[in-house]
Amino acid sequence: MYRVTLFIIILSTQFLNHSGKADYFELENKRELFIDKHLIEKLDGVEMRLSTPISSGPIHEFDKPWEGPFCGYSTVIKDGDNYFLYYRGLPISGKDGTNNETSCVITSQDGINWIRPNISKYLIQKYPKNNIILANSAPVTHNFSPFLDTKSGINKQHKFKALGGTESSGLIAYTSHDGLDWKRLTDKPVFTKGIFDSQNVSFWSQYEECYVCYFRTWTNGGYNGYRTVSRTTSKDFINWTEPVKMTFGDTPSEHLYTNQTHPYYRAPHIYIGIAARFMPGRKVLSTKEAKELGVSPTYFNDCSDVVLLSSRGGNSYQRNFMESFLRPAIGLENWVSRSNYPALNIVQTSDQEMSFYVNQNYAQPSSNLHRYTLRIDGLSSLYSGYKGGEVITKPFIFTGKELSMNYSTSAAGGIRVEIQDSTGVVHEGFSTENCIEAIGNYIDGKIKWKEHQNIKKLSGKPVKLRILLKDANLYSFQIN
Repeated sequence: MYRVTLFIIILSTQFLNHSGKADYFELENKRELFIDKHLIEKLDGVEMRLSTPISSGPIHEFDKPWEGPFCGYSTVIKDGDNYFLYYRGLPISGKDGTNNETSCVITSQDGINWIRPNISKYLIQKYPKNNIILANSAPVTHNFSPFLDTKSGINKQHKFKALGGTESSGLIAYTSHDGLDWKRLTDKPVFTKGIFDSQNVSFWSQYEECYVCYFRTWTNGGYNGYRTVSRTTSKDFINWTEPVKMTFGDTPSEHLYTNQTHPYYRAPHIYIGIAARFMPGRKVLSTKEAKELGVSPTYFNDCSDVVLLSSRGGNSYQRNFMESFLRPAIGLENWVSRSNYPALNIVQTSDQEMSFYVNQNYAQPSSNLHRYTLRIDGLSSLYSGYKGGEVITKPFIFTGKELSMNYSTSAAGGIRVEIQDSTGVVHEGFSTENCIEAIGNYIDGKIKWKEHQNIKKLSGKPVKLRILLKDANLYSFQIN
């Protein structure tokens, strides 16, 4: 028995709020991550802990003449066994939205080893063999941002979609059948009510049943205040609603240069934002140090890192972690302006691992794309130390019969689950004493009891879960 315990409770009566509506979450069989406090009623001796990504090194050097030091605004897409990683090619700095900018792609079969495909459709007289997918299409190529359209029944000719453009042009829509050959969808821009001086990201939301676009605005209008995010929605990707500013809860304003909001691939009702936090005027390099590294003269007066946002739709982000998700690495080359900007999307790269990608060494000859890894679902976790702790969830109803958890314990630690009704009476056979202690490190560890292998008889009833946790991290759970 643990000295202090972490609980997840399961209640079997229906709660009503003041309006008479059932006051519980309809979990169904969706996976839940511990990235926000959506299901958490109480924490005692437990903390929500931000994970630390593991560096896997550079996966692509921007060393071709059409790429260069100012490549950026990247997007990674996994389509079956194929991976696409899109980015802006830009060898020289200058005004946003010129034909010096191209849209490029690298491809992979595993998300780890990448090649430049020989597209050679654009600028072939200047660059006979290249991986450019769009050129002479300013200002779309400034921030071209594609996605794989997961809407049911979508025309295969429009399997991939993208938005790009600046304030002067508005956002212009493109589509593709294969992610390589892109065509403009409409003659006119599809959305114009934003500043757009960043990567403006979009996707089909299975959860909200609409297209969603998160785009750049500023807190005080125009280019004043803080760089922030607004959102708009659409049913057809052409006609978009009035924009709404995103809120960030009770947190201080910060410059978010990119938001990179996307549905988490194993729980698409939860949107993850791996955002670039920009710190203007926060200078690390001296003029001499910048010159020695070959940093472009105007790009060493600021620095950036990566922060983690989440959302469950609507115009609100949760920022449960104000601390950096990814700090700039050792080496002055990592502390220049507009470096450490993450690519859009997280993708799975093995049975145990998922990856995201980051533009690093910006405005330098060593500019590159870097891969970072996490365990699957491992963005953050509920953590309790050796003494143990307690968490109580809010009520929810589920469908299914088998409780599975993504967890890691020490050799001395473990997890036990108890199931109670709303009065605190333990369902027979579902006490912590009857729970078979979960020990080890599993992406999909099954929780079982000595007398019960599943919880099917509680399906469809409002419940809470109660879990004992000692020297362990709990990343997610699902009832299948």
